[in-house]
Amino acid sequence: MTPAAIDRFCRSLRGATRVVQWEGVIVFKVGGKMFAMLPRDDDGSGRELWFKADDAYYDTMKNAPGFRPCPYLARAHWVAVAQPARLPVDQIRAYIRRAHAVIAARLPRKTQLALGFEPPPRQVRRPPRGFDRMR
Repeated sequence: MTPAAIDRFCRSLRGATRVVQWEGVIVFKVGGKMFAMLPRDDDGSGRELWFKADDAYYDTMKNAPGFRPCPYLARAHWVAVAQPARLPVDQIRAYIRRAHAVIAARLPRKTQLALGFEPPPRQVRRPPRGFDRMR
């Protein structure tokens, strides 16, 4: 998948925005939180793809061929793909969709509703057992 195709796909996701930060890094956000990036490449050989990995799969993904822990963001479970054009388009789209979903799920409920997401139902808080007898 080319950087231009990644750019188009990321912008097509619900509530996604695109900004250029840090001297040419293309950053994709949902609700003001980053979910993917196309960092600037110094040698001009193409752009890497950086994205938020699902916490459950980070350890597996960072060691997979073509993947590595993302510079500066590895502790937040981000991975880097050196040559996204070599991976199947459906696979890259699935990774980006999952990164978007992970970040969107962590947004405040009010922000999720404003962006058109369906947040999980609120949990009903019940008084502790024996609360009625305490009076």
